[in-house]
Amino acid sequence: MIVHGTGVVKRLEYGLCLAAAVVAGSALQEVRAQTSENGANAKMMTAIVYSPPGSSYDLITRIIARHMPKHLPGQPTMIVKNMPGAGGLVATRYLYFTAPKDGTVFGTIGRGIPFEPLLGGAGTVDFDPLKFTWLGSPGRETSLAISWHSSQVKTAVDLLTKELIIAGTGASADSEIIPRALNGLIGTKFKIISGYDGITKASLAMEGGEIEGLAYWSWSGIKSAKMDWVRDHKINLIYQTAATPHPEIPHVPSVMTLAKTDDQRQALELLFARDVIAFPFVAPPDLPPDRSRTLKAAFAASLGEPGLVAEAQQIGMTIDPVFSDEASALIQKAFATPPEVIAAIRNAMGR
Repeated sequence: MIVHGTGVVKRLEYGLCLAAAVVAGSALQEVRAQTSENGANAKMMTAIVYSPPGSSYDLITRIIARHMPKHLPGQPTMIVKNMPGAGGLVATRYLYFTAPKDGTVFGTIGRGIPFEPLLGGAGTVDFDPLKFTWLGSPGRETSLAISWHSSQVKTAVDLLTKELIIAGTGASADSEIIPRALNGLIGTKFKIISGYDGITKASLAMEGGEIEGLAYWSWSGIKSAKMDWVRDHKINLIYQTAATPHPEIPHVPSVMTLAKTDDQRQALELLFARDVIAFPFVAPPDLPPDRSRTLKAAFAASLGEPGLVAEAQQIGMTIDPVFSDEASALIQKAFATPPEVIAAIRNAMGR
């Protein structure tokens, strides 16, 4: 059984992130009180979503929450709790610092969040991504930069000479990190307007003429929310982040074509490693080993269910699992990147 919740948290500056997480935590006390003393056999569990309702992260979490309980002891009721704010840091810090470490809470975080400590997100992150209990990701992603059909920026090459006004959803969100890095690394001319509460609202702002485009929106998200824009040529598909073009959009060039040197290409590869763990699911650090194994096994088993695969296809997502070990290894590899490459990205981002 799944109970749908909203729990929308307003946009917050970093200084309020911890307070917001504590408030959200107190709101979940009643839920936790309904669990058994043994977290491995909880009667109720909570899946946290860092983004607002209706996002691709929200939709896939709700699908997983419908199927995962069948693979958990006692088949617990699972509540989905949206916890947006501060570019994903509210939910991430809740899962890291506040959520109970008994296997009753897990969630999905922004794909770029695990790389923030590596890329110098000083003053915005105070957690160690390597310490999370990594469950994996239901799929890998290709993301795109897009512009509204009336914009002068219609191609990747245009970005090198013409300004594109885009939405930002938080200093630690990919919607701002990616264009800021590309501006510094390869000379694109994104102009970021911060303050939008998620991609859904940002896309509405683009349609309304407040902004001209977005620098980083997943292909699955576009397909599930705005495929009619693609069909009716209301948006320009400027570039895609995959080095090898996605088979559904082979005509859209890779962002790698804008790189002029090997160092730039290596920096872009690190920057877009986040697309491999496109929908990262984690549980708090320091879970008891038996409960960690239980969560990882249930998560993996649910991704193999034909019913889940079919539901994911209905929202435009292909299930291509990244399991726990692969996700952990990818994060470890990222943190072993040569210092000069990391420095280049930090410099490009003004860090």
